[in-house]
Amino acid sequence: MADLGFDGKVAIITGAGGGLGREHALLLASRGALVVVNDVGGAVDGTGGDAGPGQQVVDEITKAGGEAVLDTNSVATPDGGAAIVQTALDAFGRIDIVVNNAGILRDKSFHNMTPDLVDPVIDVHLRGAFYVTQPAWVHMREQSYGRVVVTASSAGIFGNFGQANYGAAKMGLVGLAHVLAQEGERYNIKANAIAPTAGTRMTREIFGDELADKLAPELVSPVVAWLAHEDCPVSGHTYSVGGGRVARIFVGEGPGYLEQDHQLTPEDVRDHFDEIDSTDDFSLMRNATDELRVIAKLLG
Repeated sequence: MADLGFDGKVAIITGAGGGLGREHALLLASRGALVVVNDVGGAVDGTGGDAGPGQQVVDEITKAGGEAVLDTNSVATPDGGAAIVQTALDAFGRIDIVVNNAGILRDKSFHNMTPDLVDPVIDVHLRGAFYVTQPAWVHMREQSYGRVVVTASSAGIFGNFGQANYGAAKMGLVGLAHVLAQEGERYNIKANAIAPTAGTRMTREIFGDELADKLAPELVSPVVAWLAHEDCPVSGHTYSVGGGRVARIFVGEGPGYLEQDHQLTPEDVRDHFDEIDSTDDFSLMRNATDELRVIAKLLG
């Protein structure tokens, strides 16, 4: 089979000045994509700014024969998101792919978490995906084509101590991808999520050098490339990616318990909790309507 190419496709990649975003940008550009390298160049906690890291990635791409432009707008405001999309339109005339990768960390145990630790994390991760994707979405609908990839995390899907802010934002991105997949279906727009595990400046101290070296960021980017490609058949899915391993993460619903007389009491819940809590014979729902159909059928 032929190699996957992106000739003529325009990709916005946020947080592309280093780590995962850099690898995404380099890979897509090497396959022919025209890339907007977005990065404010801030610290891990989101403070500060420096155009240098993003410009270095642009220079790497152009030196290798690719095409890329730098954008230093913040994803954390509506104006910033619109400006990022406008950079793509000004430079390349269209937008086909949005990879929402920008992120910051402000970890603290929940009982010590203050608004200054919560708001910026939600702004960059969750609101940032809204603010960049929504103006791009308008153009994707008009051209009946688009690919959106959001960067979730196991910290949100499974939970992680000290990351209530980050985890809440990341699980919110899974929900966003599910909705975008449904709303984009008639316009040939697909949206999917990744939950990456990679050794970057955000995680190296946590993982340690030996494990971080095995979790190279470039082992995540091939999954992003596939999800961003025109041949990708799925939408609304989430994938765990790390160290060369790729696996689907999904939300399933067990068979549950139905009180036949439709008079559910707390005692019924107590007495049948093993059935309620069971994950045997689970079902996958494509959307909330699917679940409603299941409930309606059970109720006759």
